[in-house]
Amino acid sequence: MQEQFADEVNVVGVASRDDLPPMRQFITNMGVDAFPHIADISGEIWEEFGISGQPAFAFINDDGAVEIVIGAIGEDELVKRMTALVAT
Repeated sequence: MQEQFADEVNVVGVASRDDLPPMRQFITNMGVDAFPHIADISGEIWEEFGISGQPAFAFINDDGAVEIVIGAIGEDELVKRMTALVAT
């Protein structure tokens, strides 16, 4: 998705509530190392968005409106949501 929407959507992972080595290992194991990640060790960012666990997604448009999705999202749904972000 990051490659498909590279010039239109910024994708950032937010790893939380663990130490750096396990976070890095998770990113590598899940194959999501193509985009940047933030180490949210204290969980402050997750808390700000009302997220308590993975997977979760925060879709933020250019106006700053946020839509939170808790749970897994398939590729088709992710493409649909990212396409909607581009359209706003």
